[in-house]
Amino acid sequence: MKLLSVFVAGLVFGLGLLLSGMMVPSKVTAFLDLAGVWDPSLAFVMLGAILVASTGFYIASKRSRTILGEVIRLPAATRIDRHLVLGSLVFGIGWGIAGYCPGPAIASLLSGRMEPLIFVAAMLAGMALYELQTRLSVKS
Repeated sequence: MKLLSVFVAGLVFGLGLLLSGMMVPSKVTAFLDLAGVWDPSLAFVMLGAILVASTGFYIASKRSRTILGEVIRLPAATRIDRHLVLGSLVFGIGWGIAGYCPGPAIASLLSGRMEPLIFVAAMLAGMALYELQTRLSVKS
């Protein structure tokens, strides 16, 4: 049952990305281009996502287990720190340059185009470098 729920959630998420245009890099970069030909349509997608996520987090905060019986572990961090700001900047710069964020990039791997493959490879390399840096800083 757990595997089926993960599959259905991923399918709904992927379809949402596809239908909303989040998998079209030119649409994303047009949304981010406030000084050029701005396309505000993705703002509605984001507002919808915020509403759905907020509702989900609210419901989850009132429960200790999921419908399938798994323990709910909500994020504990509540403060804005240097790591959050720097990570957000790197994410935003990458999103603006490539027109992809992680979810749409992974979903776009099935398109057969080279751009999502390069983006995902760079994303994985960045994650590996971060992990290496974190491990090295903990040891010293």
